[in-house]
Amino acid sequence: MSETTAAPTERAAKSFSGYWTLAGLALGLVLGWFADSWPADSHETALSLASFIGTLWLDGLKMTVIPLVVTLLVTGVAKSAEAARGGRIAARSVMWVIIVCTISAVFGAVAMLLLTHMFPLAQSTAEGLRQALVGVEQKATGPLPGVADFFKGVVPANVFAAASNGDVLPLVVFALLFALALTRIGEASRRNVVSLFEAIADALLVIIRWVLWIAPVGVFALAFAVGSEAGGAAFAGLGHYIALVSAVGILWMVLAAYPWGIVGGGRSPRLFVKAMIGPQAVAISTRSSLASLPAMLTAAQTLGVRPRVADVSLPLAVALFRSTGPAMNVAVAFYVAHWLGLHPSPPQMIAAIAVGAVMSYGAVSLPGEITFISSIAPIAMALGVPIAPLALLVAVEMVPDIFRTLGNVTFDVALASVVDRGASDGLET
Repeated sequence: MSETTAAPTERAAKSFSGYWTLAGLALGLVLGWFADSWPADSHETALSLASFIGTLWLDGLKMTVIPLVVTLLVTGVAKSAEAARGGRIAARSVMWVIIVCTISAVFGAVAMLLLTHMFPLAQSTAEGLRQALVGVEQKATGPLPGVADFFKGVVPANVFAAASNGDVLPLVVFALLFALALTRIGEASRRNVVSLFEAIADALLVIIRWVLWIAPVGVFALAFAVGSEAGGAAFAGLGHYIALVSAVGILWMVLAAYPWGIVGGGRSPRLFVKAMIGPQAVAISTRSSLASLPAMLTAAQTLGVRPRVADVSLPLAVALFRSTGPAMNVAVAFYVAHWLGLHPSPPQMIAAIAVGAVMSYGAVSLPGEITFISSIAPIAMALGVPIAPLALLVAVEMVPDIFRTLGNVTFDVALASVVDRGASDGLET
């Protein structure tokens, strides 16, 4: 989610916009908190105006979710399949990307369910948010009927109806099958179709950038509505969210990335921990796996990874491997359900995990705010929860984003170590 190919000046501009959005969140919550002391007519007028503006901005984000899911998934999976044909080392790397990202999505769901059970959000805070969102988003996605109907609905009878109804899982299944089918047609035709979907995705991303450009105003309006209902408890709710989602990222890195790199890669624990200090320092300061690539290559050299393996697996990992993303993205959706007092059914949980995993297989490098919406909104829709809270949570994404990048960088180097160990058995590029 933090991976971006933007130039340093463009990245600085995005960070500055992020700070303005955070300021809009804080100001909106504070003004909403004290709005009860205003005259009744002024309070009602301000609240109605804020809900109207917030709803318009939220709709601007939502209108691109479904087409963006399809276009990004088709182009991402097609490019991943093409990369897998680049040699046995590349194919092995892509195989590990799919395996780890799937496990990551499952871990995120389980970890967040456990964390919210052990450290639940205060009921008063959750109730305040629910009341605040009544005027912004009236209802969540409808619940999935049952286990049998769930599995019957995985394959869409009408893909356009699925898109219209917001049925994300069957839409993801169709996009995945379509992307895989593209790998079986002629190269010229495949490139034409992928180029078309890339162009559509680029246009949609431009729209999202326009919508996010006024994010400080939209977030301010939504925050004012939340602050009016939840008061100061809204700050506690955001702090609770940051702590739990960040904890999922840390746990996934500690419990999976380090053991995988050490045991799977056959490296000394002390050496692996020492080698990761440099890349992790860059990751914390930049929140970019791309910027951490030189440090990761140095770490791979320290670990004894052969250059022919590191030169293939690490750039491929930076381009495709969002190992911490599925865990934290799914965790955000499950947290929103907890925040709103919703109890998704097992089929909905399965759908959300599946969408979180599949959407990460061919993830592309995008600015953090865009990825937050495009990656998590489909998961939330599959889980049956409203996506309005995401419009607020994107304002504080800078903190969890640090741990996303930290985990991704650690997993990237671990992947190089594991692939290098497999390459010693005779794999060639």
